[in-house]
Amino acid sequence: MADQNVHKTGFTPGGIKGRSTASEIMSKEARSHGGRVPSGGPTSTLQEMGAKSSTHSSGFTSIGISSGSKASGMMSHEAKSHGGQTPKGGTTSTVQSVSMGGKGK
Repeated sequence: MADQNVHKTGFTPGGIKGRSTASEIMSKEARSHGGRVPSGGPTSTLQEMGAKSSTHSSGFTSIGISSGSKASGMMSHEAKSHGGQTPKGGTTSTVQSVSMGGKGK
């Protein structure tokens, strides 16, 4: 289900679908980074996972982050660099939101 949610959002094996939630996420991220989409950010992470259909296997599932997974490591790393919190709009929260069928907000 998580991979389907990512594809429905617009992160597909063929790239980001125009006029989709994915394109909105990309646009917002680019505006906040001076016109570029940074490597390792929500857009690049979701697009990589959407292209490979690897969201669920990475630990981002439709019911939450799997313990001991790549996703849990990503969440831990992000929390450590933000004083113990995973920030709203950060990579972990955005990818998990989309994996659960949300809009990544």
